[in-house]
Amino acid sequence: MQTRTALSSWQNLVAHTKDIKKQHMQTLFSQDPERFDRFSIRLNRFLIDYSKNLVTQDTLNHLIQLAKETEVEQWRDAMFQGERINKTESRAVLHTALRNRSNTPIMLDGDNVTEQVNQELSRMEAFVSQVRRGDWKGYTGKPIRDVVNIGVGGSNLGPQMVTEALKNLSDKNIRTHYVSNVDGAQIAEVLRPLNPENVLFIVSSKSFSTVETLTNAQTAMRWLVSAAFDERAISKHFVAVTAKPEKAQEYGFNADNVFRMWDWVGGRFSLWSAIGLPIALELGFERFIELLEGAHEMDQHFQQAPLEQNAPVILALLAVWNSTFLGCQSHAILPYDQTLHMLAAYLQQAEMESNGKSVNWDGTPVDYPTVASIWGGLGINGQHAFYQYLHQSKNIVPADFIGSVESVTPVQGHHETLMANFFAQTQALMCGVDEEQVRSDLKAKGRNQAFIDRLAPHKVHSGNRPTNTILLKKLDTWTLGSLVAMYEHKIFVQGILLQICSFDQWGVELGKGLAKKIQVELCENNIDCEHDSSTAQLIQYYKQAKQDRQ
Repeated sequence: MQTRTALSSWQNLVAHTKDIKKQHMQTLFSQDPERFDRFSIRLNRFLIDYSKNLVTQDTLNHLIQLAKETEVEQWRDAMFQGERINKTESRAVLHTALRNRSNTPIMLDGDNVTEQVNQELSRMEAFVSQVRRGDWKGYTGKPIRDVVNIGVGGSNLGPQMVTEALKNLSDKNIRTHYVSNVDGAQIAEVLRPLNPENVLFIVSSKSFSTVETLTNAQTAMRWLVSAAFDERAISKHFVAVTAKPEKAQEYGFNADNVFRMWDWVGGRFSLWSAIGLPIALELGFERFIELLEGAHEMDQHFQQAPLEQNAPVILALLAVWNSTFLGCQSHAILPYDQTLHMLAAYLQQAEMESNGKSVNWDGTPVDYPTVASIWGGLGINGQHAFYQYLHQSKNIVPADFIGSVESVTPVQGHHETLMANFFAQTQALMCGVDEEQVRSDLKAKGRNQAFIDRLAPHKVHSGNRPTNTILLKKLDTWTLGSLVAMYEHKIFVQGILLQICSFDQWGVELGKGLAKKIQVELCENNIDCEHDSSTAQLIQYYKQAKQDRQ
C-alpha cells in the first residue's frame, strides 16, 4: 500500500508549506480583491467563507490534487453504494441510507436497505403519533408527558444536541430529558421531579451491552416498580433502540417495544435512526422528517458538487492542511447561537472518535499528524474565557465560527450585538495588530513614552489565525440536518485523505474491558487483579477509605 507521504500532491504540499508560512493573510487579501468570492461556497441554507485561512490558489490546487490522488470521489461513491468500507469490522457505512429521501434502492447482502429503513420509520411514526396524541397510556391509564432517554455517546449526544437546538419548535406536549452519566447524581436529579405515571423511558444502546446505559436502565426500572408495585408496568413505560433486538428481549423488553438500528450505522452517526426517537417525540414526527430532508440535501451536494465547490471536501482539506501540514493540533467550534450550545461536544465525539487514530488502513503507524483535538463552546461566553488563548497564544488554533442571519428568538438589539462580535472576532484573529499600530494608538491617547515602551509588547496580536465562517440563514430543522451532515462527510473525507479507519473505535473498548474487571474488584473482597503500582494503590486507598466511612 502506497503511503500518503509518497504521493506527489503530498510532497508538493510539504514544499508549499515553507513558502506559505512566510505569508500573512492581510497581504493575501490586499493582493486579491476577489479573494472572498474565490474562497467561499454558497449553499441553499448557508454560506461558508474560508477565505480567512492561510491558503492561496496554489494551496487549493495542491489540496484538490491530494483529494484526487487519494480517490476521495471513488471512496465516497463506495460508501453511498453500501460497500464494506469499514474494513476492520467488515461493515458497510450507511448512515446516509437513514435519510435517503429519494428512496433509491440501496442493496446490501441482497436486501434493499431503503425498504428496511422506511419500515422502521413507519413504526416510529405510528409510535410517536400514539404517544403525542395521548393514546399510549402508563400503568395508571394516564398519558405520557415526559420522555427520559437513557444512552451514552452517540445514543445521547446526537438526540440531545438536536432537541436543545430546536427547542423553540417544541409544542411542550412532550418534555425530553437525558441520562448518560453512570454517576447516580444525574439520574437522581432527572427523576426527582417526575411522576412515574407519566414517564416513558427510551433505553438506547446499539449493542445492548453498554454497562453505563444498562446500569441506568436498571435504576429507572426499580424507580418505576417501586411506585407501581407491579413489574408489568415496565412494558407500558420502557422501549428500547438497538441493533441487537434479541438482547433487548432477553433483558425483558417486549418485541413490540424494541426499535431497530443496524450494524452499518455507527453510533456517533445514528441520530437519523430510531436513536432519534426523543427528537420526534418532542418536536413531532414531521419535524424529524424535515431534519432527514436537510441531511439528504447535503448528501446530494456531497455526491454531485465538483471538488472545488464541495463543502465537506473543502472543509476536510482545510482541516488536513491546518493540522497535518501547518501543525495546528487543536480546532475550535464556536457557535454564536445559544441553540447550538451542544454542537461542540457533539462534533468532538464525531470527529475525535472517528479519526483519532495513529495507524493506516493496513495497520502501519503513520508518520504524520492526523486530526486535531476538537473543543469549543458558545462564542460570546468564550470571548470572556478562552479567546485570549486564541488571539495571543504561541499555539495557533483554527476555528469554525457559526452564526445565523436571523435569530430564532428575536429580542430587540440583541442579535445585532451578538453578530457584531461574531464578525469582529474573525477579523481580529486574521488581522491582528502590530507594534507600530499599538504604539501609535497609545500615543494618541496621551500616554508617555515609558508607559508605551512597557505596555506595547503586551498588546501586539500577530493575527494570521485561520477561521471558517459558516453563516446560516436561520436555524431550522432542514438547516440543522444539512449542517450536521456536512460535518459527517467532512470527517469521512479526512479519514480518506489521511488513510485511517474512521468507523471503528477500538480505543473506546480498551478502557471498558479494564473497567469490568476493576468493578468486580471494587465490589468483592479478596480479589486482587494485576495492576501497575499506581492503579493498585489507588484501588486499595479507595476501598480502605470506603470501609473506614462505613
